[in-house]
Amino acid sequence: MNEHILHVRVGQPLSESLANAASMMDALERNEAVTPYFGIGFAEIGTMLGVLTPKRWDLIAVLRKHGAMSVAELARRSERNYKNVHQDVAILLEWHILERNAQGQIHAPFDELVLDVKMPVLRAA
Repeated sequence: MNEHILHVRVGQPLSESLANAASMMDALERNEAVTPYFGIGFAEIGTMLGVLTPKRWDLIAVLRKHGAMSVAELARRSERNYKNVHQDVAILLEWHILERNAQGQIHAPFDELVLDVKMPVLRAA
């Protein structure tokens, strides 16, 4: 199976992310086969929701449904203003949620997004 899964983690300590990356690098140095892992992390749920807004989810849905296209075509198909779509695409590209293909078109490379949210630590009253 050749699925591309994006793992989105909220509330995972940076030290845990770095330890996972180091473990992957060690396995590669030992020439061990590793499963590709694509992940992004956010310290808090509010930050994640600021990046993955409902309108940006809609853009991802249009791309998943229709395939790669220009930003202008994406704006037309989503019935939104070009400038706003361009800004949203720039943010999604920055976070590696979307990618550009060799022709410069935008596409959503992941088949699935897995969201893992850690609950905040309960503080004593």
